[in-house]
Amino acid sequence: MPRKKVLITVTTYPLPSRTYDELVCTAGILENGEWIRIYPVPFRVLSSKFRKYQWIEIDIEKRTKNEFRPESYSPKNLDLSDLKKGEIIGTDNNWAERKKYCINNVYTSMDKLIADSKHPNNKSLATFKPTKIKKLIIEEGDREWKKAWIESRKQLDMFAINHEDKMIRDSIIDKIPFKFKYHFIDSDGKERRLMIEDWEIGALYRNCLKSSFGNEDIALEKVRKKYEDEFIKKKDLYFFLGTTKQWHQKRARNPFVIIGVFYPKKEDQLKLF
Repeated sequence: MPRKKVLITVTTYPLPSRTYDELVCTAGILENGEWIRIYPVPFRVLSSKFRKYQWIEIDIEKRTKNEFRPESYSPKNLDLSDLKKGEIIGTDNNWAERKKYCINNVYTSMDKLIADSKHPNNKSLATFKPTKIKKLIIEEGDREWKKAWIESRKQLDMFAINHEDKMIRDSIIDKIPFKFKYHFIDSDGKERRLMIEDWEIGALYRNCLKSSFGNEDIALEKVRKKYEDEFIKKKDLYFFLGTTKQWHQKRARNPFVIIGVFYPKKEDQLKLF
């Protein structure tokens, strides 16, 4: 397959893998406006390779084994050694350049999107505009990774090539012990609740926990302040939605989660400056 030019818009919170250490699902938009998923991407090579809203060129291959979602591809080289970095699109003029690519073909009805996720379309990535966002929901979650992941990680440690490799593998990403969801209303007037799985909210919680000296209640209030007080009240919020393969394959009632948020300022907020 020829090289593809992709505007990276999404990185999900890393999950441990039995084969590749921590993995990140990365998604973006092609020059023609189509969504694309690039998976797997090892977390340990991610940060040095590209940033969000950066154009990249990369060799990819269509994922076909046990994969039915049309947007799914794999990097030809897992270490991303063939990747070429391009321009980073900034936030000038209230995200004007980003909007050109990110808010085309926007869904407003979850029923319509879910219908398109069924066979034969199998749509699994989309931009979504909620009619009204009611609140951020925070729920208790598991505090530890699954035992099977931890045990497989120990097996990987046995084959660490050198001290540096061992240090990388010892630095397993922290498990976030909370679930974050947005409660919103779509254009059909239906109330929805979707899990937020993007990297930003996980990283925000970890940073807030550190600045709050380990106090979880204070850290969660800081997360709420950003995702509820700031985003809902001041931002023109869109969701980047993606399906989880497991629930999409099972044809769950709603296989989508929020894998990213797009948050330029509301136009009335711009008038204040």
